[in-house]
Amino acid sequence: MTTPDNWRKSSYSGGGDGNNCVEIATHFTHIAIRDSKTPAGATLTFPTGAFSSFIEVVKTHPAGTERAGI
Repeated sequence: MTTPDNWRKSSYSGGGDGNNCVEIATHFTHIAIRDSKTPAGATLTFPTGAFSSFIEVVKTHPAGTERAGI
């Protein structure tokens, strides 16, 4: 699998320089997510079809409220 080179920041980056968010990159076989504050760090990668399910879980179980079971 190749590392995507088309990283873009979330539209919910907030004020300032927008570094307190995630970045996403798409590839025809997978979608990758990374922390914008540490772009050289770990990358979470999903098969293209599984990304929508991941987003729904994140929306349903925001961090700090309850375990999402994933």
